[in-house]
Amino acid sequence: MSLPYSFKSRLYHDIPSWVLSGEVFHVRIRCDRTQAIPLTNQKLADLLLKSVKQYHVNGRWHARLFLLMPDHLHALLSFPPDRTMSTVIRSWKAYHARCNGVEWQSGYFDHRIRNAKELDAKWDYIRQNPFVKEL
Repeated sequence: MSLPYSFKSRLYHDIPSWVLSGEVFHVRIRCDRTQAIPLTNQKLADLLLKSVKQYHVNGRWHARLFLLMPDHLHALLSFPPDRTMSTVIRSWKAYHARCNGVEWQSGYFDHRIRNAKELDAKWDYIRQNPFVKEL
């Protein structure tokens, strides 16, 4: 059966021009099923979080919240107008794949936070994630 449309093989998470600079995005990045070491392993977690802080300090992103789970992570991030979300996240993932052996799923999930109520809801959702998963 042939579909009358086709899907892109790769999603580009470009921020539309009408979205204001500094908007917050909920980002979820998953590990590949073959990832042997959980992201919450102390040594790996320290390396991941150190790079999160470095990206923040260097202005690649503004991290409001960053949570590591064994097989995925959640973040509330903003991006400067001179950098695309796709480029920043791809660079961060590539670094950890190359230097720390993290095997990521391709792509990631993102959702633009539209108002304060939604920001509060996502903040609570992310913070409750370890408890819901009984970690």
